[in-house]
Amino acid sequence: MSGIDLKNIKKKTHKSGPAQEDNNILAFLNKDIQLFGSGLSDKLKEEFYHQLSMLLASGVDVRTTFDIIVDEQQKAKHKELFAQVRDMVIKGDTLSQALRKAGKFTEYEYYSVQIGEESGRLVEVLDELVSYFSRKIKQKRQIVGALTYPAIVFCTSMGAVFFMINFVVPMFSDVFKRFGSDLPAITSFIISFSNASKKYFPYIALIVIGIASLCYWQRQQLWFRKYTTTLVLKTPFFGEMVRKIYLARFCYMMNLLIGAKVPILQSLELIQKMVKFYPIESTLMTISDDILHGKSLHVAMAKYPVFEKKMISLIKVGEEVNRLEQFFEKLAKQYTDEVEHKSSLLSSVVEPLLIIFLGAVVGLILVAMYLPMFQLGKSF
Repeated sequence: MSGIDLKNIKKKTHKSGPAQEDNNILAFLNKDIQLFGSGLSDKLKEEFYHQLSMLLASGVDVRTTFDIIVDEQQKAKHKELFAQVRDMVIKGDTLSQALRKAGKFTEYEYYSVQIGEESGRLVEVLDELVSYFSRKIKQKRQIVGALTYPAIVFCTSMGAVFFMINFVVPMFSDVFKRFGSDLPAITSFIISFSNASKKYFPYIALIVIGIASLCYWQRQQLWFRKYTTTLVLKTPFFGEMVRKIYLARFCYMMNLLIGAKVPILQSLELIQKMVKFYPIESTLMTISDDILHGKSLHVAMAKYPVFEKKMISLIKVGEEVNRLEQFFEKLAKQYTDEVEHKSSLLSSVVEPLLIIFLGAVVGLILVAMYLPMFQLGKSF
């Protein structure tokens, strides 16, 4: 089989100039982590690929397959979308071309389908997409489940602190003014902080909104992606979990491409367009150049700290025994299991820290407010 032809991809990218090329090739950090959807839920995509795989494997023709899928949709916009894909396929487009033109599917999806079409393993690729979205949904649920309670505790604590600083502390401040005596340093600090927060709160809110807006509008720019991913990876515990999520996806994609007999160089070029995670994406072009000049894959990857030594060692063994596909599959499963374990530990780590933080802040405010009263009681 011949390798995947990327000429059409390159032509499309070059037409729009450098700025558009950055937007296309160096796009969002990764929609899966940032939770910016492409218009279709992961659950709907999982069901779509599952039905498509099952019906095609059963020998049902494409038109009937899409007719069944369209009829099962509950929302009109989904019916219209899948009917549009069906019509494009009937008119002569390949399934991957139809998914690309529909505009609701990611690069990972239509490039994967393209691989399946050109390798004659479309049903296997569709099954892999089902597994991909199943894992993705499971990871999201684990992370959301782990963060829900801590998020509620954090918001409640911030609300309680805000209420105390802006309403309770000023009441005590008025009482302390009547005493006319010197206040303890901690009490004076809390009162000064309360006055400053009331005075500058509108400006702080505007700054926060401005920063949030800047992050939203610049999220696709190379400098922003580079800075944010570096910051995320340096975050204790969470950064390591994010890195392993993307390493798992990289390994799954390599397993899929190598299994489809796609050459290593074209696999790396394709993955660069599929994995939009800067620390991995930025290394793939250099890795491709090193391989082109005679280096093995594990040697080319070893220069970059984003790839673990354990991963490099296993890839080296896979190259020596000519079983890279199996080794990437095992690595992907191992990283996925590690992510599941870390996400289950996330809530158990974050919850006590938030409770300690809430108790410390509220306790500090209460001590600061009641300390002058205790001192006043001793003076009588």
